[in-house]
Amino acid sequence: MGDHKEQPLRVGAAVRRRRRSLELTLAVVAERSGLSVPFLSQIENDRARPSTSSLEKVADALRTTAVELLAAADPACSVDVVRAEVTEPGQGQGQGQDQGSGADPQPRSRSLVRGHHQMHASEFTGDHDAGREFQYRNDQLMYVADGAVEIEAEGRAYRLGRGDTLYLTGGVRHRWRATVPDTRVVVVAVAEHIEAVRDRDRGRKR
Repeated sequence: MGDHKEQPLRVGAAVRRRRRSLELTLAVVAERSGLSVPFLSQIENDRARPSTSSLEKVADALRTTAVELLAAADPACSVDVVRAEVTEPGQGQGQGQDQGSGADPQPRSRSLVRGHHQMHASEFTGDHDAGREFQYRNDQLMYVADGAVEIEAEGRAYRLGRGDTLYLTGGVRHRWRATVPDTRVVVVAVAEHIEAVRDRDRGRKR
């Protein structure tokens, strides 16, 4: 009943919400993504369904990932089931990348939470585009379910194995890569649209 896997994804509203939260015009997104303004308008109004490649270009222009946009595409619901067999080959981070570490040559990513919620979670399997740097607005937790990864953050390298976690405060620039085959990483984060308030920062002003 809560499993609405059969419902078509409507990513347009998610793209529009993200663009407006960044206070960007369609023209700016078009310039960043290499896509036309009319096509972007059709995407936002769900009159055109973007290919995986186009969605990733839009996501990059909006400083997010295709997985995040797809996760926000479904209507929110109080109880939802995301089945383990639902995977999105090549989606999000690391599409078609093979860094020579012996990891899965076909990296996969999937959203573990669907809808416009306050929390987001994604699962990444296989290798990852180690050269790509990320910076999220809010805090996130990385959990290594299988394998091992190396994460670079704030000038330091952290090696994590199965069962290890790493917490990243919002705004911290970081990059990571899988160091063994079939690595599986779960990333849980406060959704990008949430305005996180840090009490410690407010306290300093008092």
